[in-house]
Amino acid sequence: MMDTPSPNAAIKGSKAPAISRAAAVLRLLGKRGTPMGVQAIARELGLVPSTCLYVLRALVTEEMVSFDPDTKRYALDAGVLTLARQWLRRDGFSDLAQPALDRIARDFGLTMLGVQIFGIDHIIVTAMSQSGEAFQLSTQVGSRFPALVSATGRCIAAFGNHRIEELRPRFEKLRWDEAPGWEEWTQQVADARETGVAVDAGHYISGVTVIAAPVWKGGREGRPSHALVAIGIGGAMRGEAMPRLKDALQNAARMLSDQMSG
Repeated sequence: MMDTPSPNAAIKGSKAPAISRAAAVLRLLGKRGTPMGVQAIARELGLVPSTCLYVLRALVTEEMVSFDPDTKRYALDAGVLTLARQWLRRDGFSDLAQPALDRIARDFGLTMLGVQIFGIDHIIVTAMSQSGEAFQLSTQVGSRFPALVSATGRCIAAFGNHRIEELRPRFEKLRWDEAPGWEEWTQQVADARETGVAVDAGHYISGVTVIAAPVWKGGREGRPSHALVAIGIGGAMRGEAMPRLKDALQNAARMLSDQMSG
């Protein structure tokens, strides 16, 4: 369901290709979750094997990646935790958002996500909570998605003060189960701007409704820095439950914005 540029294309377009290669290797190993050999990594990222090996050895030296001499495979190492821990401590959003995510997930039987917004490029899941329901929809903390996809994308378009000519080329590259047309999507963006929450009713993932509310860090004059996202199916997303869920999401987002703005 992810629709990100190919790693090779991103590396070629980078002004710092060495850093881009290292980042691409770390993302790939994190996404796969299992050790990989240098040939497999190079093939996946479109790198020359000797270049890939050079990057991997540098990451091993920095303790970001481990190497198993018996299997000749590489995996993420504990060094990445140090960076992640420092970032989480500085950002503060995840700790502040977790109680609200837990409460809404429990009250409505949903999966809840807290995401950080990186312009109109992508979003990254930084916190999540699941209900005790037997059927759950989930992702992982650290998962990366195109910024404009689903309900979060409508929030970004609605409150990000982006020019329309910036948005359409990116919109046309997105992948959906049931893609909305451009006019339909822009009307939904306008609805989100008016109501304060955005809704994706089965466009991104068929049969799944996603609702998102923007969160600001440092005041609401700028662009949203984060968003709260509710994902569910069935009764929690229909009838009287929908207005209550929107209110709960909006109230939690407003409270978080106030907390993060000091």
